[in-house]
Amino acid sequence: MCTLFDLLEKIKSQPGLFLGTASITNLRMFIIGYRFARAEVGITNTEAESDFYKNFQPWLQNRLSIRTVNAWDKIILLTCIDEKAAFDYFFQLLDEFIQRDKSQDIDPILAESTAQNIEKVA
Repeated sequence: MCTLFDLLEKIKSQPGLFLGTASITNLRMFIIGYRFARAEVGITNTEAESDFYKNFQPWLQNRLSIRTVNAWDKIILLTCIDEKAAFDYFFQLLDEFIQRDKSQDIDPILAESTAQNIEKVA
């Protein structure tokens, strides 16, 4: 079975084959289903996949300076004109995420507690 990133490359080149249309929402639902199916058959995530599942959302929020409870697909969609543009932008962001300096990552729990402490002081 291919890794998440191998599969994403296939989806990027032929979104209609996997998603029906090039849609950020359909892509996120596909990824959720893929992750679930792998877990059901006992396939453990690679380190890179675990990194994506854990850190993409907080990295994206920091990268786009958006604080919200929305999932990453909706965050990207907020910055784009439509589902297709958001789909294309996801792959640009994914490349940035993969190439990022991981030492600069912000732990989402620490970031949340720091934000709450700042609000208490203010």
